Amino acid sequence: MEESRELSVVLADDHNIVREGFAALLTNHGFKILGQCADGPSALKMIAQLTPDFAILDLDMPGMTGVEVIRRLRFAGCTAKLMILSISRDERTVVEALRAGADAYLLKDGPSRHLLDAVTYVGDGGVYVSPLLRGAALFAKADPAAKPEDPMASLSPRETEVFSYLVNGLRAKDIAELLDISPKTVDTYRASLMRKLNVRDLVDLVKFAIQRNLTTSSPR
Repeated sequence: MEESRELSVVLADDHNIVREGFAALLTNHGFKILGQCADGPSALKMIAQLTPDFAILDLDMPGMTGVEVIRRLRFAGCTAKLMILSISRDERTVVEALRAGADAYLLKDGPSRHLLDAVTYVGDGGVYVSPLLRGAALFAKADPAAKPEDPMASLSPRETEVFSYLVNGLRAKDIAELLDISPKTVDTYRASLMRKLNVRDLVDLVKFAIQRNLTTSSPR
């Protein structure tokens, strides 16, 4: 994650005490709070106008949900790191948020450390799902169309290594250093294994791994 300048954040939650608490936490860790708001339409406008590095959005806000805000921002080309904060552990809700373009899904009853971990993780290009949800086998539903053969068996040993590192939170440059190969080669392995596993993106890859208990209990 970029460390050469102060990273900026917009906070959107209709509970003032929640916003103020996260604002204090992030400020104490070197982030700049560009703005705060309490409803979906204001969040949409504020993020579009202020172009923060990160936006942390409550799932359920007056006027527009956090997921809908994210969906509209992504449609408009927003490249900020967009993170959902919620009390909901519902599988469909989490998947919907990630599909809409969320970079992270956090639980309000999780420790504050999860927020800091998530900001670091998504800033490095990852997709963060609360470890509290991973432990509950969030994506445990079986795919009725799935073939009985284990698709992991189609991966080469090196692709299996890259897969393991990817789903447990390592970036391409970190994997490259561990395997003594170039980041471009890591990207080649990643594209190949995703094709073999029939997944479209990192969100699908993480979902695939969680279904099969192939991730650690935390993203790092």
